Amino acid sequence: MKVLREGFFTGERALYNSHGLEIYDSVFADGESPLKESSDITIRGSIFKWKYPLWYSENVRVYDSTLLEGARSGIWYTDNIEMERCVIEAPKTFRRARKIILTDCNMPKAQETLWNCKDITLKNVVAAGDYFAMGCDGVYAEKLTINGNYAFDGAKNIEINGGRLISKDAFWNCENVTVRDAVIIGEYLGWNSKNVTFINCTVESNQGMCYMQGLKMINCKVINTDLAFEYSEVDAGITTSVVSVKNPISGRIHARSIGELIIEPALVDPDKTVITTDEVK
Repeated sequence: MKVLREGFFTGERALYNSHGLEIYDSVFADGESPLKESSDITIRGSIFKWKYPLWYSENVRVYDSTLLEGARSGIWYTDNIEMERCVIEAPKTFRRARKIILTDCNMPKAQETLWNCKDITLKNVVAAGDYFAMGCDGVYAEKLTINGNYAFDGAKNIEINGGRLISKDAFWNCENVTVRDAVIIGEYLGWNSKNVTFINCTVESNQGMCYMQGLKMINCKVINTDLAFEYSEVDAGITTSVVSVKNPISGRIHARSIGELIIEPALVDPDKTVITTDEVK
């Protein structure tokens, strides 16, 4: 294993096709693709300032390092990468990559990040930016914080345990999603998705959870949410009041109370959904 310390690397492909490197306290300045086509790389305490630092690479470990905004589109087509205690300021990081583990990472400009990636583990990750994790397959997250619209559009096989998602149109066009102990805030939650389960979650969503198949809500709070469940197949146990429910297709809904129940027999069969409340009016 070759060790590089306190390096300052410039120029295109500065360490191209490197194998078996440990890099400490170094700066990758002007120059695209410094570690393209590399493998078995460990990076500690380093800074990336320029585009495309880790393309087509494999077996990469990055600790206590920073990808500045200029390192955009930084990690594409890479297989088996772990990053811990890193700041990833660069947008469009991770595209068509697989076996990604991010731990204690901050992504303040995460627009179009984690697109079409597979086998992703996120632990204590904070991300801000639209279209996070679009089209991903196999996401496991603990204590995930997202502030950005359209999160997880078209993704599948997702498990989230704890966190806070502030995201309009989150979980659209998704399949096989389980979210536990999380807060989700944003309009139009979950449209056009299949097999989505929320457990012990708090949801605030205008016209949330519509056009869904196989939606389950277990011990959830649904606050300030109107026109919910339109054209959805739903099995919902809700511990709060719901502002309004409109035209669910089938299933069961139980809430503390429902402010307005809108059922249009010309559009849905009322007998296919059992709706009950704790409060009797």
